[in-house]
Amino acid sequence: MRVFLILVTLTCLADAQHQALMDYLERRLLAIEDRISLWHEQTNRYATELREFKQQMVTQIETLDKDKETLRTDLDSVGTRVDRVEREMDYLETQNGAQPCVDVDDKLVEQQVTVVKEKNKAKYAKATDCRDMISSIKAMKILKRVGGPKGMWTKDVGSSSGKVYIFNGTDEDTIYEFGSVRDFTISQGTSMAKTVKLPSPWRGSGHTVYNNHAYYVKEGKELRLIKYNLQNGSVADSAVFPVQDHVPVYSLTPETVIDLAADEEGLWAIYATKETERHISLAKMDANTLDIEQMWDTPCLRENAEAAFIICGTVYVVYNTALPSRSRVQCVFDVSDMVTNDDAPLVYFPKRYGSHSSLKYNPLEQLIYAWDDGYQILYKLAMKKKLEV
Repeated sequence: MRVFLILVTLTCLADAQHQALMDYLERRLLAIEDRISLWHEQTNRYATELREFKQQMVTQIETLDKDKETLRTDLDSVGTRVDRVEREMDYLETQNGAQPCVDVDDKLVEQQVTVVKEKNKAKYAKATDCRDMISSIKAMKILKRVGGPKGMWTKDVGSSSGKVYIFNGTDEDTIYEFGSVRDFTISQGTSMAKTVKLPSPWRGSGHTVYNNHAYYVKEGKELRLIKYNLQNGSVADSAVFPVQDHVPVYSLTPETVIDLAADEEGLWAIYATKETERHISLAKMDANTLDIEQMWDTPCLRENAEAAFIICGTVYVVYNTALPSRSRVQCVFDVSDMVTNDDAPLVYFPKRYGSHSSLKYNPLEQLIYAWDDGYQILYKLAMKKKLEV
């Protein structure tokens, strides 16, 4: 009996120790599980924070790359803008210069004027090998009548986008953009057009559209050329036209003080001043910076002139004639001296209504976009080479 009690006692002790051991192990396992759970939670949080931090770094790097590119672009344009400011300051100084305290040697003044004129008459360095000139007007098509008596319509001369731009009037600020000539033709008025609101009104009808930019003249204390980006809707550049005492380019379109044109060679400005009296002048411009590269005085008269256009560096001035419903190219000036007035063929425009307020040549189509008393007209040209005259 005593042995039995001892065995029972030992068994109870063993069971108690076993239970205590099991309880201890269970507590340890629960503690380990809690630590593992906490570790997983912390690991997930750290991974999430790391991903967020990585995304923030990627975003900041992209932003820095954009800022870097913007800064590079800004730096590239600083030199050009500084040059333009200096040029405009020089222009303003000539307008409001202080009177000299000493007499200037007349011979020195004459020498400086001669140097400027010789520079303007320097041989023109052609940008292309274009040698085309007009032979005759092959066909004429009247598309429709939209707008007032004076205005301008054109395509983008520097691209093949096909879009058509309508500048109605001589002192407005809204361009009408059509997707194609067909859209313009079938549209009821300007109902199918996208409107482009300019930051300032244009002056005259001597605008042009070149490489997705509208170039127009803003009139104020001085004449300012505006380069407007049609894609992002902002002013890409502007510059004062550094010529004094402007007068209307054409007597029959007195609202146009500068007629901008674009051809195979780039951007041009047709203008006139009191200094040249009755004649028209011509300037080759840098389409990117609006700087004037070279200037010429032409023999073409302003009197009775309607409009002009440029093909391959040759300006054709169109005049009203005594013939009913007709106008004619009566003066030709070629900057490369390959064509003279005597060599140029007789070119008559079968004008139907009033007077051309604008004539814009499109070198990609060899068409002239004309505005005649509110009618939009296309003239198809027959061309020949300059050396064939």
